[in-house]
Amino acid sequence: MTSAMFLSMLVLVAFNIPLALSIAFACIVAFVFFADMPTFVTVQRMFTGIDSFPLMSIPFFLLAGKIMEKGGVSIRLVNLGASIVGSTPGGLAIIALLASMFFASISGSAPATVVAIGSIMVPAMIKAGYDKGFSVALMAVGGTIGIIIPPSIPFVVYGISANVSIGDLFIAGIVPGLIVGFSLIIYSYYYSKSRGFRGSEPTSFANFISCLKKSLFGLAMPVIILGGIYSGFFTPTESGAIACVYGLVISVFIYKELSFSDLKEVFVSSGLTSSMVLLIIGAANIMGWILTTEQFPQQVSNWISSVGADKIWLLLAINAVLLLIGTFLELNAAIILLVPIFLPILINEDVNLIHFGIIMITNLAIGLLTPPLGVNLFVAKSLSDTSFSLVVRKVFPLLLVMIVDLLLFTFLPDISLFFIS
Repeated sequence: MTSAMFLSMLVLVAFNIPLALSIAFACIVAFVFFADMPTFVTVQRMFTGIDSFPLMSIPFFLLAGKIMEKGGVSIRLVNLGASIVGSTPGGLAIIALLASMFFASISGSAPATVVAIGSIMVPAMIKAGYDKGFSVALMAVGGTIGIIIPPSIPFVVYGISANVSIGDLFIAGIVPGLIVGFSLIIYSYYYSKSRGFRGSEPTSFANFISCLKKSLFGLAMPVIILGGIYSGFFTPTESGAIACVYGLVISVFIYKELSFSDLKEVFVSSGLTSSMVLLIIGAANIMGWILTTEQFPQQVSNWISSVGADKIWLLLAINAVLLLIGTFLELNAAIILLVPIFLPILINEDVNLIHFGIIMITNLAIGLLTPPLGVNLFVAKSLSDTSFSLVVRKVFPLLLVMIVDLLLFTFLPDISLFFIS
């Protein structure tokens, strides 16, 4: 039954059927031909999968990110990055990554970060003489920081799937997110310097203070969100609602770059994105329920236990599996399908589930950059007329940097757990 279900899903995906429908139809095939169950169970399990209070934070964070993107926050963050970097070699590349890190702490979404910052930085980098492939690849990679630095939508999905604190996951993602960001900055600096890519205009301390003041309201959002969650004033879901209200206030009344006539586009766009994400989560929940019913997680756990691998070899093996799966399975669907499979094994080997959450999300973030799915690659590619094959070639060294970071997080759990009491 499990084999038929996976095979059906892969065939449907190969024919470009949307992922949520591919998963749902594959589950219906399993029900009809291999189980004595009515097909309406698929609809029931789908609704059960999204009937969760914490999951409500996903549309809230997506809406907050869209409001901030349209409300003038993006350009202020880019200007702040420019005031820090100045005329440093490769400065525009560094600005793009710094702005991505700033915006990541607002949006929680990788594609949203790519669009918000990339739509400004890719044309600017190309105009300044940076090659198109590198400019697009850099923004694709920069967008992945959006799901590691909190708040992060995949952290919400993982927290629900693994039954761990979403607040703790947010806190645990701070240091790894910064490490990923700054390691990419180091690579970009040396790459740009070797090719003579210049920075932006010379800066000054007065310019930095001016840009900081202008972007202060945007930068305050992650402080409000994380401070409120960790102090116990509100839950992650409530923080998403607060982020939306806060974003509306500063975008409409303070920055005055978002008019009431723009709100329809913002709400419709974020609503469509939210519906796609939640539909995938609901469909993946059906498949996860079937796998659990068929005791597939226990079978995998028993097989791994029989091999006798220690904790490090186990995590390396799981990393390899996630790197492979991330190339063809959507991130949130992968979390919902794989966490129930890995959970018994991780508990048996006494692996900290917060630590594993950082490993899993970082790993699947790499999947956003690897064909054939590679969502971030396609989103970034839409920002320029460069060829897709060139972007893939240019993204490969950046992927290696992220894989080194991933191994660092795997072997040194204290990086993730430093701020967790």
